[in-house]
Amino acid sequence: MATISRRTLFTAATGLTTAAGVTALGTSHAAAGPPGPSPLPDPTFTEVSVHDPSVIVTDGQFYVFGSHLAAARSDDLLHWEGVADLVTPQNPLFDDVTEELAEAFAWANTDTLWAADVSETPDGRFRMYYCACEGSSPRSAMGTAIADHVEGPYRDEGIFLRSGMWDQPSEDGTIYDAQVHPNVIDPHAFVDADGRHRLVYGSYSGGIFLLDLDPATGRPTPGQGYGIHLIGGNHSRIEAPYILHSRRTGYYYLLVTFGGLDANGGYNLRVGRSRSVEGPYLDPMGQDLREAMSDPAMPLFDDASIEPYGAKLLGNHRFSDVEAEDPGAGYVSPGHVSAWADPDGEDVFLFLHSRFPDTGELHQVRVHRIHFSHDGWPVIAPHRYAGEPADPRRALSHRSQLEGAWQLVDHGRAISPEIVESQRIHLHRNGKITGARSGRWRLEAGHRATVILDGQTFRGVFTRGWRESVGAWTTTFTVLGPDGRSLWGTQEVRAES
Repeated sequence: MATISRRTLFTAATGLTTAAGVTALGTSHAAAGPPGPSPLPDPTFTEVSVHDPSVIVTDGQFYVFGSHLAAARSDDLLHWEGVADLVTPQNPLFDDVTEELAEAFAWANTDTLWAADVSETPDGRFRMYYCACEGSSPRSAMGTAIADHVEGPYRDEGIFLRSGMWDQPSEDGTIYDAQVHPNVIDPHAFVDADGRHRLVYGSYSGGIFLLDLDPATGRPTPGQGYGIHLIGGNHSRIEAPYILHSRRTGYYYLLVTFGGLDANGGYNLRVGRSRSVEGPYLDPMGQDLREAMSDPAMPLFDDASIEPYGAKLLGNHRFSDVEAEDPGAGYVSPGHVSAWADPDGEDVFLFLHSRFPDTGELHQVRVHRIHFSHDGWPVIAPHRYAGEPADPRRALSHRSQLEGAWQLVDHGRAISPEIVESQRIHLHRNGKITGARSGRWRLEAGHRATVILDGQTFRGVFTRGWRESVGAWTTTFTVLGPDGRSLWGTQEVRAES
C-alpha cells in the first residue's frame, strides 16, 4: 500500500509549534500573557455522498467504496470527487456490472449492491469484496472481483459465501438459522498484526463473524463455516464491522454500528477492544461483546437488550450556541465506519456517512481524527477533519486558553432517533466545571483531558477543531468514561460579521 506524504495531506497543519509551557492544573505560569496557538488556515470542503464508505489508500489518494457501487477519491480529506455511482451498465468500476455479477443478483433477488470493500493484494492488484442482499431478509451473497487498478475495471471471481438458504444446509453444514447464522454482507478484509489475512463481516441476523483468508485467492480457507462469532445474534441491530489495530496501544478495536441506518433509526458507533484479533472483545465495563444480542422472547430488532454493550463513541447530536445565534450543527444516524492509520500510527482517521438535523435522508461522507486516551481507548474528534495537526499538543499553547464557555454533548448510551442537544458549561481556572453540568476538569501532559462528571472520570484529549457552523477554529475535548459514554466539548466562538 502506498503511503501519502504528510506534507501533501497536512499542508494546513504545517508551521505549528510544539505546545511548550502547557502545564497541569495548579502549576504557576510565567507573568507574560500566553501566546495563542499558531493560526490554521480556514478550510474549504467539497462534499460527496457514498453510503457505507470503506477506505483504501493508494497512489497518493484516499478512496472510499460503498453501497450501490458508489466510490469517491480525495488527496486531502477535505475535497472529494465522485468516481462511480449506481448499479448500471455504465458504472465505470465494471465493464457491465449487471452482467458480471448476475449470479449474485439472482441469488439475492435484488438489482443493487450493498457495502463494498476494496483491499490491495500481495501482488499489487486490487480485490473488491462485494455483497448483494434481498433487503427484507438475510438472503445474501458475497463474492470477490479483481482489478489491476483501484478504479477498475473489476472482473468477477465468483461468490464464496451465501446466507438466507431457508430450510437448507448453510455454510457450516447445519440448517440455516437467521438467529445464529450471519447475513453475509458488510465485508472488511484486512491483514492483522501477525500478517494473517482476515475478513470480518455481518449484519443483524446472527451477528458479526471473522474468517481466515487465503492471501493468494482472497477467499476463506476451508473448514471454517461462517467463522468466529464476535458480537450480535437473534436479529439484533448490529452491523458494519471494521477492525482497526493500533501499534501504539497494542489493541484491536472492533468498530460496529448499532441501530437502524435511516434518519429515524438511531444509528450510532460503538467499540470494544481485544489483544487478540479473534477476541473476545470487551467494552470499558468489561462486558464480552459476544453476549451482546437481542432477547429472542422480545419482538424483532430488540434494541433494549444490546443497548448496555459497547462504548458509544458518537451518535445523534447537535452543537448550538444561543448567545452566538448559532443555529447549530451535528449528525443524525452517523455510522457504518472504516478507519485508516499511517504506518507509524500518528495519523488515524475515521470515515463515516451521516445524515444531518432537519435534512431528511440526505447523507454525506465525513472524516474525523481518532485519538487515544492514555488508557488506550479511541476517542473521536468532535468536529470533522479540517487540517488540524495530528498531535493535539501542537494545537494548544497554554492552559488558560481552555477557560471559558463551552458546549457539551453527552452521547449517552441510548439507541434512539432523538437528537442530543448540547448544554452550556464553563471551565474555570480553579478546575471547576459549572453551568448545565457541574464537575471538574484537568489538563495534563500538554493535551490529555480529564473531565469528572456524575462521579465518573472521563479521559481523552484537548485539541483544535473547525466549528463549521460559525466558520471559526476553536478548542475541543473528546473523552470517554468507564461507563462507555463519550463526551464532546467545543469552546464557544463568535462568528465574524
